[in-house]
Amino acid sequence: MRRALLALAILAALNVPSAYARARHSDAWAREHFATAERMREALNGRPSTERTRRDYQRVLNAYRTIYMGAPASSKADPSVVAVAETLVEMGRRFEDDKILHAAIEQYKFLRREYPGSKYRFDGLFTIGEIYKDDLNDPEEARSTFQEFLRCYPHNRLADGARQAILDLNQAADAEKLAKSRKLVEKSRDRKEAKNVAASKSARGSEEAHASGLSTSKDLSSDSAKGEPSERHAEKLARVTGIRHWSTPDYTRVAIDVESEVKFVSRRIDSPARIFFDLRDTKLASTLVGKSFDGEDGFLKKIRVAESAPGRTRVVLEVDNLSDYDAFLLPNPYRLIIDIHGKDKDGRVRKGGETNETSTVDAEGTATALSSDADQNLADAKPAVLTKSDAADDVTIKSASGIPGVGQKAPAVVKKVVDADDDPSVTSSRSTPKRTRQPSTGRTVAVKKPVDKDFETSDLGIREARPTARGDRSLIRALGLKIGKIVIDAGHGGHDTGTIGPNGLEEKDLVLEVGRRLGKMLETRLGAEVVYTRKDDTFIPLETRTAIANKARADLFVSIHANSSHDPDARGVETYYLNFTSSPEALEVAARENAVSEKSIYELQDLVKKIALKEKIEESREFAGDVQQSLHSGLAVKSPGIRDRGVKKAPFIVLIGANMPSILAEISFVSNPSDERRLATGEYRQRIAESLYRGIAKYVNGLSGVKVASKMDKAAGQ
Repeated sequence: MRRALLALAILAALNVPSAYARARHSDAWAREHFATAERMREALNGRPSTERTRRDYQRVLNAYRTIYMGAPASSKADPSVVAVAETLVEMGRRFEDDKILHAAIEQYKFLRREYPGSKYRFDGLFTIGEIYKDDLNDPEEARSTFQEFLRCYPHNRLADGARQAILDLNQAADAEKLAKSRKLVEKSRDRKEAKNVAASKSARGSEEAHASGLSTSKDLSSDSAKGEPSERHAEKLARVTGIRHWSTPDYTRVAIDVESEVKFVSRRIDSPARIFFDLRDTKLASTLVGKSFDGEDGFLKKIRVAESAPGRTRVVLEVDNLSDYDAFLLPNPYRLIIDIHGKDKDGRVRKGGETNETSTVDAEGTATALSSDADQNLADAKPAVLTKSDAADDVTIKSASGIPGVGQKAPAVVKKVVDADDDPSVTSSRSTPKRTRQPSTGRTVAVKKPVDKDFETSDLGIREARPTARGDRSLIRALGLKIGKIVIDAGHGGHDTGTIGPNGLEEKDLVLEVGRRLGKMLETRLGAEVVYTRKDDTFIPLETRTAIANKARADLFVSIHANSSHDPDARGVETYYLNFTSSPEALEVAARENAVSEKSIYELQDLVKKIALKEKIEESREFAGDVQQSLHSGLAVKSPGIRDRGVKKAPFIVLIGANMPSILAEISFVSNPSDERRLATGEYRQRIAESLYRGIAKYVNGLSGVKVASKMDKAAGQ
């Protein structure tokens, strides 16, 4: 038995498929495990490269190896082999380990040998040449590999790249020969000068000889310095290491992983519709050379990536019915985030399942279409500043540049930005104006599951939506839109522990359990469908969390966090919605919750446009007010000293790009010793979940109801 296990372990270490293993799993099993491995890899790539350990990489490698060893004939077998090779390349570069890079080459060779019909066989051979050329500095092996590629696949899309690589290698070899020749000449010259110096010592003296030596050294140092700029320039090139995307029929988010901060330009082209991004001073990682990505179920058709010129990487996004796009750079690790929106039949922008007009309001109050030139030039624009308008109750975007569309006022729906402390409508004591309920149409939706006593069964029927706390009716309420899916986002996870209390309570564990309890209530009591960004101790990048909500076409997004402070006596609860703020305290909290990405964002004007044009800010404010009131009142029953810190606004990255009303709730201070003891108990966590639930139910009660029909149909089909 031990020998059998040892043999299997050796086979796994050698990347040999499970030909000798007895277990054979189905294609469904392979797809399920492949999805798990992909999430593990995404979580790994979401961490700063300096924090990735060999053990972290090994876990990902083992997850992929399990697939092609357990189901070698499945549709996910050869993609898993490729994923192992690509991860080995990343690992070899991270630790500068040539042995691991050679293992990656063997993995690609294994792919070509065991899966000769795989569509990845072309990229595999080409990438071997790239590794020899760029990583192992072995020009002979690289040249041989590229020549083999041209012999086998002379008409492949990568053939031109192989020819160019051979040309580069030949030019490098010629340059090296020339450099060696120059060195020989210099050595010969040095010998002659040395002889002349020795011969003239008796006549000129030792001082003249010393001066001659200094002159020679100076000449040599200046010659060697001539080669430094190109070497330094080569070192500045940041690698583009990965591309990820999430798609729906009318929305796509693309994340492009880069090694360091980069500058980029973008442009949109029609017929066919596509946009491209040029990343300056970058080079393509060997694992991405010649690679393309097919769209899933949305209007994104394909992503193509290539080096359009030395030091410039071009990413082309082929889309159907392109309307608008935004882009911004996030650090630590650096990645370029691109949000793309499509159009409906009438050519209007579709965001989050709704139809919106893309427009701005000029100084005279006239609605005008947003200039496409502004989109094309945003990448080169100077950072914009969001300020309050002194002349009107709306937000003005000011910029030092004269870019059209950037110096204009945002849509009137944005209104004036007001701090929570100055706005009585968002305090915990606010009340909804009384309205006479319209007579029911008689049409109701049957609910199989029990409904919470605070959310009456009659409320689940069709009804007129109530005004907001300010007495206004947003577009969401005017259209009678309902709640179907709610995304619960438990903050942090994996290596990102969040706040750690004085006695060791970790925020990531606390919010995960509260999120589970809350989700169960929303399903059983409210009848809503719940989507979790994470269900276990897994790190999920911030941009992925919002993308999950958009891809699920969710109607609400709730991110759960726990607060911290340098003052151990700080207590209370607060709820945030996405917007700009001048409050130093709010910015400090945002910076802490954005710890994975910090708060420095290169293309600020793209974020300004993204946030300022969001017509859901008012609903997010309303949503935050309901949750904050219920959260404080629910916890104050057993903890009278807990402070109501109110509703606030802040630029949380996890909320950026969400196509639905979104909030971030800070449920307590883990840094407070007495609160930490309460938070460690199941009873208090249940009370927090109950309070959050009541706030969500109160907000939903102000709309036209819950869309439960689709959930019931889904349950009936199971």
